[in-house]
Amino acid sequence: MVANARSLTIGTLPLSRAAQLAYAPSMDTAPEDSALMLRYRDGDVAAFEALYKRHNDALYRYLLRLCHHRDSAEDIFQEVWGKIIKARESYRPTAKFTTFLYRVAHNCFIDHIRRNKRHTRTVDIELDHQPDTADCTEMQVERSLARRRLLQALQDLPDEQRDVFLLHEEAGLGLDHIASITGTNRETAKSRLRYAVKKLRTAIDEPARTS
Repeated sequence: MVANARSLTIGTLPLSRAAQLAYAPSMDTAPEDSALMLRYRDGDVAAFEALYKRHNDALYRYLLRLCHHRDSAEDIFQEVWGKIIKARESYRPTAKFTTFLYRVAHNCFIDHIRRNKRHTRTVDIELDHQPDTADCTEMQVERSLARRRLLQALQDLPDEQRDVFLLHEEAGLGLDHIASITGTNRETAKSRLRYAVKKLRTAIDEPARTS
């Protein structure tokens, strides 16, 4: 669940997950991200609000599951959007906006780790409440437990594998874009994703095999 308290202020306009946008897309195809960013560069604040609404949830989930700490994720989230705002005047659509956005997010996370030597793998992500077997069906209980196993397995992944997996699953990016963001080649990104998926599947299936 994305924190409702997460918000961002652009000039005098507060942005939040629940904010009503002044920008109203037409009935036609929604503008591409790069077009919105160019409009924001030219002074259209509503275009930025549309970009924020389009990407804020996925970006926040990526950061939260990458660093395992809600306060850190909140701080990095704000830093990322702040850098996007500062970069608007020099923005050029040489790559997909999502590649640009997640490259900034990836670099902000790396900088955060370097600034905070005490960064640990402690998780404070809100998990589902422990299922009440009296009120839940067997399937509901198993789904809840499977989600817990998945989050724990995600935490246990090496940082570079977790990063690639989240860029693929949360941001919906392809291997070429992931490679560009993480500063690797396509084959390295593909290998990391393959190993991450294999480890996650193994961790989720383990209780079924041992029961």
